[in-house]
This record gives sequence, structure tokens and C-alpha cells, in this order.
Amino acid sequence: MGRSARLALSLCLPGMLAAGVAGATNYSLWINGRAGGGAIGNYNDFTNFGPNATPAGINKKSVNWDGRSSTSSQSGTVRNALDCFCTGDNWCYVAVHSAGDMLMGYTLANYGGSARPVTNARPNAAGVCTAGSGGTQAGWNIKWVRVAAGSAGGSELADIGAWTTNEPLVHEHKVATARALYNHNETRNIWFYMYAGANGTLYSFALPGQDDEVVAYHSAGGVSGSGGGSFCNPGDWFCKDLKSGPGPNQGGRAKWAFHSVVFRDDGEDYGHYTDRNWSGVTSLVRWDMEALAK
Repeated sequence: MGRSARLALSLCLPGMLAAGVAGATNYSLWINGRAGGGAIGNYNDFTNFGPNATPAGINKKSVNWDGRSSTSSQSGTVRNALDCFCTGDNWCYVAVHSAGDMLMGYTLANYGGSARPVTNARPNAAGVCTAGSGGTQAGWNIKWVRVAAGSAGGSELADIGAWTTNEPLVHEHKVATARALYNHNETRNIWFYMYAGANGTLYSFALPGQDDEVVAYHSAGGVSGSGGGSFCNPGDWFCKDLKSGPGPNQGGRAKWAFHSVVFRDDGEDYGHYTDRNWSGVTSLVRWDMEALAK
């Protein structure tokens, strides 16, 4: 799917242009994946993604977490950022990479309906913003989430022990565990736009269907269910097609609610890793954040 078609698909979907509050300040939040890289609490440290000078959406902020601990322990870091920049009159566009998908999904499912403090949007050194008037609101003001190589559906690499096994995050990425970790259908009606890469090589023997070397299409494409599955580009005789948009895939298997595939890597050109240079599938999300997060 070309970039123009991808943008058109995004713009046509419900919730794409959710109206902000008059006078709102918009922010673009970026949430890293496994292994982290940036300093936690420093919203200007884009070490994990690439050069800070690269455009990546209006008022971009890097929501850094350690990339190794459990989602439950790291969710507080994401909640701090959302409280800072996505409450009151302020709205957020959110971009996530890899395990950032799991962390954002977990946070919305478990805390997206809770009372959140309306803050002054001025974080301290720990990345925490002071409550403004003392008021609260239900959840956060989020227009949408764009997901590069999302791993919320787990990875077979965790199942076979291809990664170190002493990290809580790795255990949570076992496919059955990841899919039972939280209610993936509960996004608080916020759309997750999925970008699935297919330039997998090294571990393709372990990953079903098309993959980006770390996650298979069943995860990167937001395919629902308690287990993985083999999903591919059109023309592959050995697995079902991952379908663009929010509808069911070939064979009838649905995507999670409010999940839509806006990029499927038919040319098998994009891999998983950012290479700390806005590379791989993340490059596509960055382009769309630059174009759409205004």
C-alpha cells in the first residue's frame, strides 16, 4: 500500500480527526519498545528513536521507559506523561514502537477511564507535572495511536527463548501471555493504526506468516484472539491475508476493536528496528506523524 493510500485510509476512519478543545495545545508522544534507550523523565531525549532534530509531529515528546520491566511497573511512567500533556485543554497524538504498543494498550485498558489530574504541562526532572486547579477528568485527551511493529499480541521469539529469559517483559511477550495480559478490545474508543513490516530474515523460521524479524503479522496487524496465527501479504498460498483497514482478515478472523491496519508491507521492505535513526517500520509512522500530528 502506497503512502498516499495509507494516509487516505487513516483519514477516512472514525475518530481520525477528533475535535480538540478551543485553544488546546497539541503534543506528539513517542513511546519506545523493548530495551529502551532514552532517559526516563526526560521528554526531550529521543535516543531510542533517532536524532532529536528530525520532525516527528507537533511538540514531540519522548516517553522513555526502561524497556525491560513488567508493563504494570512501567505503566506509571506512561500515565505521568499522559497526565502532563493530554489533560485539560491539551490533546495528544501518540506513536509507539514494538513493546510500546503493549504498554500503551495496557495503560488505556486499565486506567483510561480513571480520574486523572488536570496538570500544568510543565514536568519536573522526574517527568511529573503539577496538578493545576486541582480538577480531574476521566481518562486522557488522545486523538489516536499509531503503532510501528506492535508486539501487543506477543512474539514467538519469547516462546522459544530466543531472548534472555530473566526480563519480566520477555515473559509477558509469550504469545498466550501477551494476549491475556489485558483487554485488548478496551481502547476507550481510541483508534490504534497499525503498521506491519515484513522484512524478516534471521528468525523467520520461528515466526508464523509474514514478519519483521521480531513480530509476526498477527501481532503487528492487531489480529484478535487468544493465540497467534499465520497471516501474510496477498498471493502467499500458505497463509491467510492480513487485510487493510479495521475489518476481518481473510478467513474471518477479526482484529481487536478500534484497531486498523494502515500499512501492510507488501514489498517486504521494512524491518523491526529503529537503529536509533528513525529506521524500519518506525520511519513510516514518523512520516505520518509529521504529516498528520498538527
